[in-house]
Amino acid sequence: MLADKDRIFTNLYGMHDRTLAGAKARGHWDGTDKLIQNGRDWIVEQVKASGLRGRGGAGFPTGLKWSFMPKESDGRPAYLVVNADESEPGTCKDREIMRHDPHTLIEGCLIAGFGMGANAGYIYIRGEFIREREALQAAIDEAYDNGLLGKNAAGSGWDFDLYLHHGAGAYICGEETALLESLEGRKGMPRLKPPFPANTGLYGCPTTVNNVESIAVVPTILRRGADWFAGFGRPNNAGTKLFAISGHVERPCVVEEAMSIPLQELLEKHCGGVRGGWKNLKAVIPGGSSVPLLPADICGDAIMDFDWLREQRSGLGTAAVIVMDQSTDVIKAIWRLSKFYKHESCGQCTPCREGTGWMMRVMDRLVTGDAEPEEIDMLLDVTKQVEGHTICALGDAAAWPIQGLIRHFRDEIEDRIKHKRTGRVSAVAAE
Repeated sequence: MLADKDRIFTNLYGMHDRTLAGAKARGHWDGTDKLIQNGRDWIVEQVKASGLRGRGGAGFPTGLKWSFMPKESDGRPAYLVVNADESEPGTCKDREIMRHDPHTLIEGCLIAGFGMGANAGYIYIRGEFIREREALQAAIDEAYDNGLLGKNAAGSGWDFDLYLHHGAGAYICGEETALLESLEGRKGMPRLKPPFPANTGLYGCPTTVNNVESIAVVPTILRRGADWFAGFGRPNNAGTKLFAISGHVERPCVVEEAMSIPLQELLEKHCGGVRGGWKNLKAVIPGGSSVPLLPADICGDAIMDFDWLREQRSGLGTAAVIVMDQSTDVIKAIWRLSKFYKHESCGQCTPCREGTGWMMRVMDRLVTGDAEPEEIDMLLDVTKQVEGHTICALGDAAAWPIQGLIRHFRDEIEDRIKHKRTGRVSAVAAE
């Protein structure tokens, strides 16, 4: 279990003062200028050495991503963009950072901006996050008033401006290139890659898009040392991580824990365990709604990190753990996600535009049992045709929950169809 002294987010629950004075009292903004004076290369190397992987879902090594930014400017400005869209169902960790500990993010933006040679940063915040935007804007204003942003930010010799941009509540804008399109004032539709944002991003300039948590942990990593951060978790899965646990547990919560914590330990230590006891567990979605679920028999051994979950054909994603007990209609739960992805598809790619609706309509019938048994394989086949054939990962996100359902709960789907059929036969006989 993570010791309190090793927590990066010391005001996750809003028990303390979220203003600049409170943040400084908890050790933030301490020697920021000294960290920056160590130079760009040092910052990037430290982040690489810490083993930090992106906290927004994909788990790409953060230091490596920063190193893609051009070393020498060709005359174009460079930008840091923070993805605070957090629209993945089940995910609610970044909002806690912005609401209660906003200065961790702002200080992280300054250091990350310097590390990639960017003099401006944009935080793209989700449309529904009204109070979070107010808290974050107040913190940014405070940082400007105290010389921590703007010209010679924090006395470091680096100029850095930070802007907060409010989205309009579209899930697709959580995808980095759709986010850039939206930020530029166009419809949030993903761009084809290459060119990658590090070469041609916001306004055609070199840009790095990072998740809120990925940026907010950087100042603490630099202060305490890369080895400290790398000491948590299994190799290649380093650091502490915010887990957002919801669903059928006694006490849903957001908690900071060490990576690679066993799922059972996470649920029992912080959430009071599964409602009705561990035996009552049916399935867990380990990383936000777009990753395939894990049935109870796998959950007993589950380790919460990128690699172990990938080996189980699922993923850590945003570490939003959705717990389902035996009372859950798991087919209906996955149907609800299908409905969500159909609604949120931007319609640019044919497989996703047509496929999400098609998958949802078959799921409609599976929920009621009005399908034919062969439609299960047909549905699986369609998910394979959508997966990997779209510009962004929304097609995959719509396909994976269904694949997980069929992989682990096929018998339940078949039983429902069979039950409905026998019901129909007896009804005919009664006439």
